[in-house]
Amino acid sequence: MGRPKPSDVTSGLVTGLFSIPEGMAYASIAGFNPVAGLFSGVVPAIVGSLTARTVLMVTTLTSAIALTSQSVLGDAGLDPSDAGNVAMLGVLSGVVMLLMGVLRLGVVLSFVSNAVMVGFSTGIALQIVVGVLKDATGYRPQGHNKLAQLGDWLVHAGSWELAATLVAVATVAVWVLAHAVKRLRTVALLVAMVLVSAGVAVFGTDVELVGGIADIPAALPHFTAPDWSAAWHLLGGALSIALVALAQAAGISPSVPNPDGSKSSVNGDFTAQGLASATGALFQSLPVGGSLSRTGVAVSAGAGTRWAGVFSGVWLALIVLVLAPLAEHIPMPVIGGLIIVVGGELIVGKVPDVRLVLRTSRLSAAAMVVTFLGTTQLPLQQAIILGAVLSLLLYCVQAARQARLTALVPAGGGRWRIAEVPAELPAGQVTVLAYSGVSLFAELPLIESAWPKAPDGPAVLVLVVRAVPDVPSSSMVKLLRRRNEELGARGGRLIVAGAQPSFVRLTEHTGLAGALGADGVVPADPVLDASLEEAVARGERWLAGERTAAD
Repeated sequence: MGRPKPSDVTSGLVTGLFSIPEGMAYASIAGFNPVAGLFSGVVPAIVGSLTARTVLMVTTLTSAIALTSQSVLGDAGLDPSDAGNVAMLGVLSGVVMLLMGVLRLGVVLSFVSNAVMVGFSTGIALQIVVGVLKDATGYRPQGHNKLAQLGDWLVHAGSWELAATLVAVATVAVWVLAHAVKRLRTVALLVAMVLVSAGVAVFGTDVELVGGIADIPAALPHFTAPDWSAAWHLLGGALSIALVALAQAAGISPSVPNPDGSKSSVNGDFTAQGLASATGALFQSLPVGGSLSRTGVAVSAGAGTRWAGVFSGVWLALIVLVLAPLAEHIPMPVIGGLIIVVGGELIVGKVPDVRLVLRTSRLSAAAMVVTFLGTTQLPLQQAIILGAVLSLLLYCVQAARQARLTALVPAGGGRWRIAEVPAELPAGQVTVLAYSGVSLFAELPLIESAWPKAPDGPAVLVLVVRAVPDVPSSSMVKLLRRRNEELGARGGRLIVAGAQPSFVRLTEHTGLAGALGADGVVPADPVLDASLEEAVARGERWLAGERTAAD
């Protein structure tokens, strides 16, 4: 794990302080006991940071998880103020995440395109900013989605509370000044929080304080037993919460690479979040997941190792235990201003990715924009489904476009030259074609249009399928069978070269190997082009035998 750095201690302190108002606010907004939101930053943060493969990821409560949890309990007809129900929901969602990690289902996220992830991550960052506008300015924006709320907030600038707005602006200004000083850069968030909070106290500025949300108990989280009778009612909802949490966390590892150069693991992060959620639920925590905003705070405050997340949980526990009354005096506009800084940094950090997607293709750009709009206007679980569907469509379209046939012509010395596919196979010769693609059924129209016409006389077509997946689609098998019959009707044949072992077994099970005839399938050889040379030799021997029989 490595030794903790001094900056990890400082980063943990800043993140722990942030966890007080942010966790309580998220829980309160969703109708839960604010103390549950507070304690969501203790045990889950420690367990998650100790086990996550994305070492700087902070595992705790997020606004999306809190709101989704509220919806799940509401749909199940269960009381969100019942600690047993909340604990059961946290345990179940944690078990789902843990199972997904153990079963290595993180590979599913590898099919989510970069364009979709950029749109999703940017939308989440905007949600973070819009979610604290009320704290920063005292005006709660109205609207059925985040973009509408942002517009409403700008239009009603005259309704902003002057005191709250000035405190938030002062917080951002102090952060800018501290961030400009190299030695203070890693603690700029803490400097802004302490100085502006002290200024509010000295001048007696009338703004909302953390204590206005709820009293902070001077005690550590205690054991809470889950209500097992609610398990069956919450099972489906736990899956929704797990998907929301995992989708949110999926954008953290690309945004926050491991400083030690080690590789992140989606499955490892799944497991860590599952352990954190299930364990934390037994100690007064709501369901949790990787938090992009809290991770951003930790990184901005100088986090260098996974110990920063551990210290955040330890510091939070100590602050609650020893300094609960003092923590209650942190002004909410200060938190709002600093969260706007964090969210703004996340959005600015995505600008190069947005530009790259826009320059890649119109289809990718459209997917990014639609995902962004969905993330800001739809419930997050629906936005996740939208992103998955868009990723699938992008994959299918791009895979179908890449499918092609190319002709291979001997270039001497055992080398082959790429050439255009002939319109018609030359009679009495062996023609070599190479197929590239993923054997998707959508590719077949392109392959069919490029397939050369069979000649009137005997001819051999060698089709190189080394690039085909181990198990091609049934449509590809039907295509090969049909083309072989077409060649056979004119005295020719088809030979498949470079078949992977699974492909060979499939040809045997489907009867394709028998239809191609003896030596009709040449398995792939570790030596590149060896199977191609063998297939061509077989074709030439077959043609020679046909000529001899004809004579």
